[in-house]
Amino acid sequence: MVRGPSLDDSVGVLAGVSDKTEAKLARLGVVSIRDLLLFFPRRYEDFSSITPIAFVRPGVKTTVRGRIYDIGARQTKYKRMGLTEAVLGDDSGTTLRVVWFNQPWLAKSLQKGDEIFVAGEADLNGGLVMKNPDHEKVSLRPQHAARLVPIYPETEGLTSKWLRAKIQPLLHYADELEEFLPSELLARRGFLSRAAAVRQVHFPDSPQSLERARERLAFEEMFVLQLAAQLAKRARKALTAQPVPFDEPTARGFVKALPFQLTNAQRIAAWQILQDIARPQPMNRLLEGDVGSGKTVVAAMTMHHVARAGFQSVLLAPTEVLARQHADVIQSLLGPFQIDVGLLVGSTPAAARRPMLGSLAEGDLPVLIGTHALIEEGVQFKNLALTVVDEQHRFGVGQRLAVRQKAERTPHFLSMTATPIPRTLGLTLFGDLDISILGEMPPGRQPVKTRMVPPEKRPDAYGFIRKQVFAGRQVFVICPLIQESDKLGVRSATQELEKLQRDVFPELASRIALLHGRLKSAEKEAVMAGFQRGDVAILVSTSVVEVGIDIPNATVMMIEGADRFGLAQLHQFRGRVGRGTEESWCFLFTDAEDPQSLKRLQAVVTNQSGFDLAEIDLELRGWGDLAGYRQHGKDFKMASLLDAVLISDAQSEAVRLLDRDPALDGEPALHRQLSAYRQVFALD
Repeated sequence: MVRGPSLDDSVGVLAGVSDKTEAKLARLGVVSIRDLLLFFPRRYEDFSSITPIAFVRPGVKTTVRGRIYDIGARQTKYKRMGLTEAVLGDDSGTTLRVVWFNQPWLAKSLQKGDEIFVAGEADLNGGLVMKNPDHEKVSLRPQHAARLVPIYPETEGLTSKWLRAKIQPLLHYADELEEFLPSELLARRGFLSRAAAVRQVHFPDSPQSLERARERLAFEEMFVLQLAAQLAKRARKALTAQPVPFDEPTARGFVKALPFQLTNAQRIAAWQILQDIARPQPMNRLLEGDVGSGKTVVAAMTMHHVARAGFQSVLLAPTEVLARQHADVIQSLLGPFQIDVGLLVGSTPAAARRPMLGSLAEGDLPVLIGTHALIEEGVQFKNLALTVVDEQHRFGVGQRLAVRQKAERTPHFLSMTATPIPRTLGLTLFGDLDISILGEMPPGRQPVKTRMVPPEKRPDAYGFIRKQVFAGRQVFVICPLIQESDKLGVRSATQELEKLQRDVFPELASRIALLHGRLKSAEKEAVMAGFQRGDVAILVSTSVVEVGIDIPNATVMMIEGADRFGLAQLHQFRGRVGRGTEESWCFLFTDAEDPQSLKRLQAVVTNQSGFDLAEIDLELRGWGDLAGYRQHGKDFKMASLLDAVLISDAQSEAVRLLDRDPALDGEPALHRQLSAYRQVFALD
């Protein structure tokens, strides 16, 4: 007996799938038959209602069922284009002309007298004509007409029509897909089985059955993610951490010594964190807030508390520039309390490194700040109680774990991000974290005025920038990548520097400098020091300034090719200015003309809140690689990350199941499904 293909066989075993087609499918993420079966439509054309030809109206999408009265192929006189023309008739007594371009084989595959469906829009062109419609012979199981027709994500050479014809014969394989939702949950919520949902999502019997299929599939995606997050949370709570007792005089003393007042949001976040670290279970908290909302001060207050209790803290930053800035700020805040702060980066000389590592291992250095250099084997703490990671999405899962494993007990973990994450997304991605949000700016921070600058307005913008520089202010100029091979945008930044020095601001040429990721550390430091001193008036840079550089005198942020950046990134660039007392501006330079790009940029002009922009970006562009999930293939096909009700439902069901069956002993299929999340949540 010959065995048919199995779910995990390559799509290459299917009839009509050549090596070239296999490569095209791989571009869509489809490698196996299972992948093809779970490759869901992105939308549907409603060709379900059949219209008699006499009632067909121009410009309206329509399905017609008719008999072929005549069909033939010919070539046009001028461009020698192949045309296949047919005349259809039905019981309404009217005919419809149908034309297909460059498909001469249709004159052979369709015969006079065949009954067919055609679906598309008709035009008036010397009578009613339907051009290049989808078509198929009348059958009990239509694919391309007379139904809700699935439209799939496509790539060059792979159309939805081709995909429909390949997927429909595979639907019987849906019965082999493992059902992993608990039977009790399925019954209580009235969900379709997994097999039925997969069949209905491809070729729905009705709009109602499509809705039920989508509901089931969206829930399963969100449920498995929430289950993984809850398991991680419970595993963490089973660990022990060093409790750092809350001491009110210590907290009050730190706040009293500050040269400014804390915002209410900072007070609340600091209180939440100090309560967390007083417990014997490790804290796992995300502190998020816009650029300039004061996250570092909250982290410093926590480190002060930890040091006063006799323990050590470490802060991991993604770049040397950011690590140095954190060290300067934290040193200025902790110095008055005689708390030493060490800085360890890749360029730290061996002569300075050795004594620092010695005092760290002895427990004499209470606070260490640095880059990836902190993860190296030689870095040992005596009593590490707190790990802080800034912009944690910049580090891999393994790196984040390595810095946590520097202590005998699991240290308390505080993650900080200035990448605003929509609240629903925070609940979804960080189900195993508690979240503190700094939603207000420190007093005195002025909103940055943002303008879109089309090509014809460039001279005006340059004139404005010139005036700002002559008034003693400073300017950032950010450049995007020109091409994929230019990974750091160096080419475009170098060209921009030359243009500004030679053509735009020749009188300022000596005060324009360049910063990009390929400069050696010493060169970067020299450029930044010149900018901080005010010797450099205009800093041309790649996106390395996205986080961390603080220049209170900078009043203009000019972004070239603004349409090439995400909204969160544009918002972070904008946050580099407006840090002093002067009015500040952000200019979005763009040559883009497509409505989608202009709509995105307009969102930056009209919205000052990073959280609002993050929601808009998520709606317009999808969820990108927040939290590094894409690298684990955990992209959602059905669930919306903005659906707060779905997230809440899935979370409550996950908690309910784990309360009943903490190790999922009764749900082996669900256990297998969770394996995809092992690395993301470190479930082992």
